[in-house]
Amino acid sequence: MTTEGPKILLIEDEQEIRRFLRVSLGSHGYRLVESATGKDGIMQAATQQPDLMILDLGLPDLDGMEVIRQVREWSQMPIIILSARGQEHEKVQALDAGADDYLTKPFSVGELVARIRVALRHAAQGAGEPGEPVFVLDALRVDLARRQVFVGEREVHLTPIEYRLLTTMIKHAGKVITHRQLLKEVWGPDSVFETHYLRVYMAQLRRKLEDDPARPCFLLTEPGVGYRLASR
Repeated sequence: MTTEGPKILLIEDEQEIRRFLRVSLGSHGYRLVESATGKDGIMQAATQQPDLMILDLGLPDLDGMEVIRQVREWSQMPIIILSARGQEHEKVQALDAGADDYLTKPFSVGELVARIRVALRHAAQGAGEPGEPVFVLDALRVDLARRQVFVGEREVHLTPIEYRLLTTMIKHAGKVITHRQLLKEVWGPDSVFETHYLRVYMAQLRRKLEDDPARPCFLLTEPGVGYRLASR
């Protein structure tokens, strides 16, 4: 296992999963700090200064939601939930509490590693690296300086709200964003329950940007939770 790669804090009470991820993530160049309880995990988060946290919600001492809340009081490190709890309302609750992403057990290592890469890249940009003036995702190209959107060579004209929705998705590219988060950022805090706004405008965006709006490649739905812009 490398001593130079990003440091990941794994808070997971199942020894088998800790052992599995120790080997799997180590082979991808990540350093792992392990904890089996919520209280110890919070202490490790404060003392080890990890780059990212992987958190199980069903811990023996503290509920994972409480771990998120406590850590978010002083840290903005990416938090990826890895849990057997698959109910939609629990995913929404964890994401709204401050988690960045959510994977349900059983999971694939490939998908987890991909989510880790996206979360670390997003955190690095948020920490002060200059944002790219042009966002490119396959055929989709958004010139953020000129406020122009292209699919291939075709320029797509968006309404102000459509453009704001798209750039909000770009800002969180690769992350699951809940309906509530999107409504708050695009329409404001008074509109967090107006989910029909989101459905209408997301459908309009897909008609303009996707080859097949019924099977989107860019603007992905996380059923019952929210949306995610595909990662590069």
